Amino acid sequence: MFTTLLALLFTLVLVAGVPALSYFTARHSELRDIPRLSLYLSAALSQWILTVVGFGVVYVAARNVFTTGFAAMPLVPLLEWSTGIATVALAALALVILGERRGWLPREADLVYRLIPQTPREKLWAALIISPTAAFCEEFLFRGFLLTEFQNWLHSLLWAGMAASVAFGLAHSYQGWSGAVRAGLLGVLLAYPVMRWGNLYPAILAHWIIDTVALLWLGQWMDGRAESEVRGPKPEVGGAEH
Repeated sequence: MFTTLLALLFTLVLVAGVPALSYFTARHSELRDIPRLSLYLSAALSQWILTVVGFGVVYVAARNVFTTGFAAMPLVPLLEWSTGIATVALAALALVILGERRGWLPREADLVYRLIPQTPREKLWAALIISPTAAFCEEFLFRGFLLTEFQNWLHSLLWAGMAASVAFGLAHSYQGWSGAVRAGLLGVLLAYPVMRWGNLYPAILAHWIIDTVALLWLGQWMDGRAESEVRGPKPEVGGAEH
């Protein structure tokens, strides 16, 4: 009884607590004044704390995430699935950014632009700390723990994957409604190899690749539009008012 309640409480944290925190955090205007590396550190620490708690719940509740999600997997299928998923996701993201730049889609939330690394040090943090942290922690929490719990309740792997993907999308509500929808769709894509192989490694590696490329390259392309909007049109020479 205690272990079931413990797993239920942690599930509620992921399904309701994390999305609520994500939503209300994005509404704090003072985030603009916090150094980007401080935001990175806060995000990484919060994800690792939540993951450590999740591992504790899995251990105490004797869930099968350890024996299935982290089982050994042949290298070739691992690389094939990871690169394939990453390619599809990044191509779709590039199309979304192109649509935003052309004005066909709504622009990203301000916090998304705020998180894009600018300096070499920030880019190093993004590639070596933020991306792998998000990849491992989020895959364990949403495609490992949460998918397992939903499968136990719904008795359907398909519906469990969909429900976990919805929760994953809501956890990214700081990116606005369009970002939450995009994250939910990415969650469906990342859930497929987990449901197919019963293994988290392809999703973890694909997630790492996606976040790294998005932050270091695609983000810069998207950020150019944001900076131009902030600066506004260049004043005409000799047209200054006195």
